[in-house]
Amino acid sequence: MDIQKYLSQKSKRVDAALSKLLPRENEHPSKLSGAMRYAVLSGGKRIRPLLALAACEAVGGKQEDVMDAACALELIHSYSLVHDDLPCMDNDLLRRGQPSCHAKFGEVTALLAGDALLTRAFGVLSASNGSLTALHWIAEAVGHQGMVGGQALDIEYRDKELDLPTIEYINTHKSGALIAVSTRVGAFLGGGKSSEVTSLHQYGKAVGLLFQLTDDIMDGQGYAKVIGSHDAREEAKRLLAKAKKALLPLKSRGRLLSAIAEFVATRKD
Repeated sequence: MDIQKYLSQKSKRVDAALSKLLPRENEHPSKLSGAMRYAVLSGGKRIRPLLALAACEAVGGKQEDVMDAACALELIHSYSLVHDDLPCMDNDLLRRGQPSCHAKFGEVTALLAGDALLTRAFGVLSASNGSLTALHWIAEAVGHQGMVGGQALDIEYRDKELDLPTIEYINTHKSGALIAVSTRVGAFLGGGKSSEVTSLHQYGKAVGLLFQLTDDIMDGQGYAKVIGSHDAREEAKRLLAKAKKALLPLKSRGRLLSAIAEFVATRKD
């Protein structure tokens, strides 16, 4: 399987669906609409929606069963990046090699664009054919006990010495929680059995941590800084094996997700 070609093709479908869910470029208020579209459509790997789609397919579901939820996950991810880049947070002027949202549209518009993207995500979820269970799981994954909680601890420890339990908590919650819920929701909305949903949630947890660990190895930060690059690479191997083990009950239906895990572990950017 040419996994990069597959991911590229699926990403284009996700982008097309996202474009329809976002306000039109000149829709009033036009500056806010433009900032929302810019934040979402100016690049990105689409890992979260792609994992949701792949998990759905792995349990026999159809793309349309989960596309709204997949797009909502990407809207949430995009909101988090817009807010992460703000001067009061990480103060980053670049995102994906382009001006960050606040650098292009101003701090106030970027803040409101992030708010609007998060709200739009839950509007999409509540209006789709999905269930309240999926909506609840996503809300839990991105709230104070999930992504936002991980971000809060990341900021608290910005000028402190990180230890392994703290970095594990930050990465499991700040970046890992949204990835983990992507596969859980994808399997659930695809009609997967309870055991399949559980297996794919475990897979998502491992891949979520693997994704951040790979980033840390490339940047020499986080895990690589706390435990060293060699041990970080060994941990990445362990997480990849854990992700693949979670797919064993799916047998051949797990091959695509296994390939995605390999892609996450070996990516260079």
